[in-house]
Amino acid sequence: MVEIQVKTARAAVWGSISWPPGSKTQGPSQHEREYFVLVAVPHGLTVRPRSFVVPRSHVAAAAWIAHMNWLTEPGIEPGKRNAPVDRSRVSLSIFERYEDRWDLLLVDESEAPVLLPACFWTLAQEGRVGLPPGHAWHGALPKWR
Repeated sequence: MVEIQVKTARAAVWGSISWPPGSKTQGPSQHEREYFVLVAVPHGLTVRPRSFVVPRSHVAAAAWIAHMNWLTEPGIEPGKRNAPVDRSRVSLSIFERYEDRWDLLLVDESEAPVLLPACFWTLAQEGRVGLPPGHAWHGALPKWR
């Protein structure tokens, strides 16, 4: 059995599509079979929607890393960026490698390949970014593919 949560985002241009995962999404997985299907719907439906199949722990890591990197980006004047992590947005480009990966539903989260951008692996290890509290990867960060 697999638990799937669907999140849909819509925009006029593919590159501007992003999902607001929210704080609950960034919490630890409750079991090994939690997945998200992120659906990108173009305005006007001139092309078919795109689907991204992503393990929950990967969505949680991506949302946290993207937001904390934005929040603590070097060179930004302190106080200019202060949105809490529950207001994070994760762009389609971060999940591109998960597109149509329905095969991932056949494996446990811990066995699914991490297909997030390579730079996120480095950011997850930086003190200013890291991973969300209670995340499964705190003990051992998996390799990204």
